[in-house]
Amino acid sequence: MILKKLLLLKSKFVKIEKKLSCFSNSTKVEYKELVKQYRYLFPFVKKYEEYSKLLLEIKDTLDLKLNSDSDIREIASIEYDNLLKKKVILEQEIFSLFSCSDNKNATKSVIMEIRAGTGGEEASLFVNDLYKMYISFIEKNKWKFEILNSTPTGIGGYKEIIFEVHGNNVWKNLKFERGVHRVQRVPETETSDRVHTSTVTVAVLLTAKENIDIMIKPDDIRIDTYRASGAGGQHVNKTDSAIRITHLKSGIIVTCQDERSQIKNKTKAFKILMAKLYEKKRLNYENKISNERKLQIGTGDRSEKIRTYNFHQNRVTDHRIGYSEHNINKIMNGDLFELLNKLIKKAIL
Repeated sequence: MILKKLLLLKSKFVKIEKKLSCFSNSTKVEYKELVKQYRYLFPFVKKYEEYSKLLLEIKDTLDLKLNSDSDIREIASIEYDNLLKKKVILEQEIFSLFSCSDNKNATKSVIMEIRAGTGGEEASLFVNDLYKMYISFIEKNKWKFEILNSTPTGIGGYKEIIFEVHGNNVWKNLKFERGVHRVQRVPETETSDRVHTSTVTVAVLLTAKENIDIMIKPDDIRIDTYRASGAGGQHVNKTDSAIRITHLKSGIIVTCQDERSQIKNKTKAFKILMAKLYEKKRLNYENKISNERKLQIGTGDRSEKIRTYNFHQNRVTDHRIGYSEHNINKIMNGDLFELLNKLIKKAIL
């Protein structure tokens, strides 16, 4: 698996090397981007060469160990054990190299969006359950969070809740939560003990810095104000404090009504919009230059069912790695460490 992934990166490296040799056909911007990719991939290519050479040595030594006379077998056996130890060390170095590829985003915040999918009120209740699960995980990591927008329902759920998470390595961990989360359980409103299936979508967006990652021109947006609405309390007021921002070029629409202050809602809405535009830019970049997303576990797309929470069977199953945890309360209480570590390792190796 490691060799296959390194081979894919080497193939990309060879193509970029070929393009660089024909610089006359490239613009300055393209050349700069190619050099950036070349530098990023170079360490992986060196590790590929080192790892493939080591695997060949292990194979040859094993042949000697199995098919030689006793004296050579003894020497080959010692050498074989030493090579296996080298293999473990080298694989750890490769694992670390892949882990470092996310270092540029290590200190960036993320914006999480949890939205009810199919299942009506039960889906909105599960939005609240997932939100509590993530907040518990955030607190266990000593990260911080801030709610940016929410649309509550009358029975304690949410049609949607959006919040920002601050802390080291939040992206490295939370990016694997992108996708469709399916819940199977007897809803609180069900009287016949019939198990229902509902879905919730989760998006995880890297935050963007204005004038560095994303630039928004005044002519590119339309801002509308309207009266906040919802389940009551702080979500309803008598002034037009709610904000809707439409990014005309991309068609992205962001709303925010969580604050009574129009200025605060506008600030939060801009933060969400910038994150969405940055995600669009990031995905376009990845799709243009590489098949990186195909090398990851799934695509992270919202249409992809990534996990099932089966309360009746006390089981949580992550479909991307075929891993099940038979302690649903542990997961729902925010203990995601073992699951996420398996996802991170599987994605890298």
